[in-house]
Amino acid sequence: MMRRRTTLLTGCTALVLALGATACGGGPVSAGGGDKALDGQSITVAGVWSGTEQKNFQKVLDAFTEKTGAKTQFVSTGDNVSTVVGSKIEGGNAPDVVMVPQVGVLKQFAQKGWLKPLSQKTEQAVDAGYAPVWKKYGSVDGTLYGLYFKAAHKSTVWYSPEALEQAGVKPPKSYDELLKAGQTVSDSGLAAFSVAGQDGWTLTDWFENVYLSQAGPEKYDALAAHKLKWTDASVVDALTTLGKLFKDKQLIAGGQKGALNTDFPGSVEKVFGPEPEAGMVYEGDFVAGVAKDQFGKKVGEDANFFPFPAVGGGEAPVVSGGDAAVVLKDGKNQKAAQALLEYLATPEASAVWAEAGGFLSPNKKLDLASYGDDVTRATAKSLVEAGDSVRFDMSDQAPAAFGGTKGTGEWKLLQDFLRDPSDPKGTAAKLEAAAAKAYQD
Repeated sequence: MMRRRTTLLTGCTALVLALGATACGGGPVSAGGGDKALDGQSITVAGVWSGTEQKNFQKVLDAFTEKTGAKTQFVSTGDNVSTVVGSKIEGGNAPDVVMVPQVGVLKQFAQKGWLKPLSQKTEQAVDAGYAPVWKKYGSVDGTLYGLYFKAAHKSTVWYSPEALEQAGVKPPKSYDELLKAGQTVSDSGLAAFSVAGQDGWTLTDWFENVYLSQAGPEKYDALAAHKLKWTDASVVDALTTLGKLFKDKQLIAGGQKGALNTDFPGSVEKVFGPEPEAGMVYEGDFVAGVAKDQFGKKVGEDANFFPFPAVGGGEAPVVSGGDAAVVLKDGKNQKAAQALLEYLATPEASAVWAEAGGFLSPNKKLDLASYGDDVTRATAKSLVEAGDSVRFDMSDQAPAAFGGTKGTGEWKLLQDFLRDPSDPKGTAAKLEAAAAKAYQD
């Protein structure tokens, strides 16, 4: 998912993103390095990306082809990656490589026996250049199955500097200040926030930032593992906090109805498009890629961000996400598939997308000069330096039926809550019922 996330912070604080370090130099891709050792071979790569993200990832695949001779075909799965890949496997048409956007889905794939362990070369690259958290999230029962290639910083609020200046507002430092600043922006004639309620995953990200800051990291970890029930008072408190924003029709462009009819790209357009309807949009660093590529905004000047502010007496949250490359057992070309992952583990591969924009890599061997603007560069630096301190997107850690499927589970229930945020306790009870069923406990 875009998510699906799921990043850019200007030098910002401990900027979240501690997403550990995802790729690292792995050296040439195939046994023959650049001698086109895979000439004539072809692999299919499936992933959630579409639009600009798909185009930019295609540049990475094209560089792999140039290096090895192996041809690639990318298939966009949409957000329901688990369902789509499962049906392709059952139909005997399994892709060779899948870019998995959720820890929970990677675990599910491994437990179903769909995945091949990654090559020793890839694992060595991970050990040498990634923060341990990335190996942990890419492993199941001690075996490395996933290489985190693209990371997301999901604790950034993007804004139009012009809109905030016009309203006389400065980036807020607390959630209460955020709502107050939003009211001031709204009073100046522009809605405060553009909310992508048509995409349920964006609403989980809103919740996770509020919850991590308000409830703290220990409860966040417990809720992510479903060791804490969603009926816990801390969940009700977080929903109540989030509801203060969701219920205020003056703060959200188009009100709740407008938000529920706005997808993620549309939410960015409402702030950075030709006819702005809002001053701010919350989402990960990938907002910058859309603002730059689709609307010609210069990141750092026409589009900027501030860290998601602290809630109550908590610390400012640092939530991250990422897309992991996995090799399917049923894929027809194991050699080329493993070679692609070896390539994705190199700074060379990350540099291709870093130069295109809308990308963050936790690869500490990637030259920061590869990034095209100072905002992204500073965010990437903090990402690499943050190590293990970040918390991975909670819904991405859940079973797909609860945290990663359109029209069901957390996505749908938070959309229902956006539509009517009047009963946080009732929403928490529904979330717990859906979680219990998905976690089978």
